[in-house]
Amino acid sequence: MSMDVAPRLDIDVLLDDPETRIVVCCGSGGVGKTTTAAALGVRAAERGRKVVVLTIDPARRLAQSMGIDALDNIPRRVEGIGGDGGELHAMMLDMKRTFDEFVEAHADPERARAILANPFYQSLSAGFAGTQEYMAMEKLGQLRARDEWDLIIVDTPPSRSALDFLDAPKRLGSFLDGKFIKVLMAPAKVGGRAGMKFLNVGVSMMTGTVSKVLGGQLMRDVQTFAAAMDTMFGGFRTRAEATYRLLQAPGTAFLVVAAPERDALREAAYFVERLAADQMPLAGLVLNRVHGSGAEQLSAERALAAAEILSLAIDPADPDDAPANADYPPANAAEGSDPAKNRPGTENLADCGFVDPPSGNAQARNPSAADPDVSPTSADTSAERLAAGLLRLHAERMQVLGREQRTHDRFTALHPEVPVAQVAALPGDVHDLAGLRAIGERLAVPLERTKRAAG
Repeated sequence: MSMDVAPRLDIDVLLDDPETRIVVCCGSGGVGKTTTAAALGVRAAERGRKVVVLTIDPARRLAQSMGIDALDNIPRRVEGIGGDGGELHAMMLDMKRTFDEFVEAHADPERARAILANPFYQSLSAGFAGTQEYMAMEKLGQLRARDEWDLIIVDTPPSRSALDFLDAPKRLGSFLDGKFIKVLMAPAKVGGRAGMKFLNVGVSMMTGTVSKVLGGQLMRDVQTFAAAMDTMFGGFRTRAEATYRLLQAPGTAFLVVAAPERDALREAAYFVERLAADQMPLAGLVLNRVHGSGAEQLSAERALAAAEILSLAIDPADPDDAPANADYPPANAAEGSDPAKNRPGTENLADCGFVDPPSGNAQARNPSAADPDVSPTSADTSAERLAAGLLRLHAERMQVLGREQRTHDRFTALHPEVPVAQVAALPGDVHDLAGLRAIGERLAVPLERTKRAAG
């Protein structure tokens, strides 16, 4: 069974290209986005690139898989990376610390201290809607400006909608550079209460109403914050626009990460369309956790039919209709027959090669001394039951493959131009660099070859 033909995304060509300077992994939550970003980093570094991976995932397992005790806002060197001259650093975004660094870099020391101590700023930097996404892009700009790495891989923030990643930086920049904040800033700029004389009646009514809604103290905190940030307002919009242009630049490549599930691929399709609308360079789709089989020529229907034939050959009667103790004792049991077979509750121990000697201790019987009443084909029957069970498991696996194929085919029908890299599912979680290497190998090797090697 093979999915509809789509252009294959060659990950190694993308990573080896020196013109590729930024790779952005985006997509909905729970599709392996963070693991994909880390695996790309390992593979690129071991192919000679100097790489830094910026992740927003707070899970400790990623740091542990890279052999690092903890990730923070400072890039940390990952040891154990092979290759010729390649390096891998990793870091986790500290949203508040990045915001603090922005303030410290764009304000004089006295004003920076006032901003950092302001209660409204502390609330804004800790959790205002869009702050995480904006700070991720701010950190990306910082890393790019340092020019210490020739490849930056960004794991986008988890969110309800992957589109927040593109919208939030502009949203936050517009808010901080907007008319509302500037109106709030006006009284503080010209001297608090005295400054209100310079505002028209409409603005005075508006600020008074907002003060009642927000509370007087919060209103004063906002006004003080706005006054302190006065020289930085233009910077937010300017940097947001610069980051946006950086994301549109030829050296950037977006990878949409998804799983072969309906909701994940629907989100991926929407993101592909949004990237095209915003003129963002899409490299392709990474489809994680794709299942395969070494016997795809055996369909689910044929496997189930074969399992049913085997089951009927073993026991022509419907086992669900048989009484619980139908075999204990057999209806045709003769006098003098083995009591171990006829006694209720012994679960046919005699059939399994056990006898109940006079001492009452069960002992294994020599299989060659077969009881005349024991079927000589009991071993064959066990093998047939096992075969029937395996056929049913194979049928379930093929049904999963069928669902994944139909889901992927719908995406391909909508976007036949999008290259796809299918990543065969691993049997377990990734816990170390070896696991990340395995993911990187599966990213780079076509799924058909991966399945043949696994078979």
